[in-house]
Amino acid sequence: MADKNVQRLPAEELFQRELDALISAETDTIPTGWRMSPRSVLTYIQGNTKVKGVDITPKYMGNQRLVEIAIATLVTDRALLLIGEPGTAKSWLSEHLAAAVNGDSTKVVQGTAGTTEEQIRYSWNYAMLIAKGPCLEAMVKSPVYRAMETGSVARMEEISRCASEVQDALISILSEKRLSVPELGLEVPARKGFSVIATANTRDKGVNDMSAALKRRFNIVVLPTPSNLETEMDIVRTRVEQLSAGLDLNAGQPGEDTVEKVVTIFRELRSGATLDGKQKLKATSGVLSTAEAISLLCNSMALAGSFGDGAIAARDLAAGLQGAVVKDEEKDKVSWKEYLENVMKKRGGEWLPLYRACRELNGK
Repeated sequence: MADKNVQRLPAEELFQRELDALISAETDTIPTGWRMSPRSVLTYIQGNTKVKGVDITPKYMGNQRLVEIAIATLVTDRALLLIGEPGTAKSWLSEHLAAAVNGDSTKVVQGTAGTTEEQIRYSWNYAMLIAKGPCLEAMVKSPVYRAMETGSVARMEEISRCASEVQDALISILSEKRLSVPELGLEVPARKGFSVIATANTRDKGVNDMSAALKRRFNIVVLPTPSNLETEMDIVRTRVEQLSAGLDLNAGQPGEDTVEKVVTIFRELRSGATLDGKQKLKATSGVLSTAEAISLLCNSMALAGSFGDGAIAARDLAAGLQGAVVKDEEKDKVSWKEYLENVMKKRGGEWLPLYRACRELNGK
């Protein structure tokens, strides 16, 4: 039974009923180490169906063929690399793939500038190492090590944030499917079912470029930004509903017009043009991703629930927009002001309350 007091449950607990229904209804061949067939994994990810009376909700709203390629990669001995702009659901898809395949999405290495090779391979409990010397009890196994032992999926988030020498610790693991522990004279072979799902942000390109040798060990799937307004609105609406369900926001869900306004603003500033293509816009320094739109609406719900009547008002939305758009005070404030005056104000009607609230925050 999932603990309702936990702030964020892993996918395998949050969607346990869906996973159990798919497993019990399984009729296809299940690969070694998996809990369900590739076809059932796809059903879990794509959703919009019912299995044994349980609604399977969509986890990724995008090109089905890309999801099929990702799942098929995990059936082989190749690792999977998901790349794309921020907010294209790389981590979200990675987590749900691991949850569906193994029922455990928690074997994660978070890539940062401070990530070390030991976090990919293994490290030591130094108090025990001094007391007993090198032994299995003194070893601290990494998520990748544990995945190899159990024949399951390890996740490597934001791999391009790691230093090159740390990234390259994966080369021998992905090539040989073995991990050497010279201190113990031990070779750990990967059990069937072992794989790695890595994610990389295209905005981080050039931070720590992956070597050609490492790229060759991955099948690369590029996740695009949502292709149109309606798709992005569906993603935002669904994720806001899911996220807010686990939070005490004391607010109603954002209305269709509210979601449309936020997504429209983000898409226009992101592309540098209005949706009809008639007017060019100054780009902002921020990414303005789908993930940021989701966060903005959740924050607006928190404002409405804590300091309003529970319904998102223009002033709640304006506060979130100001923080999301104006990342660089000098550059972005000018771009945002031009957007307010040249686009939002001229739309009039339902846009005017939001225009006024944003203008007041941005400075007249």
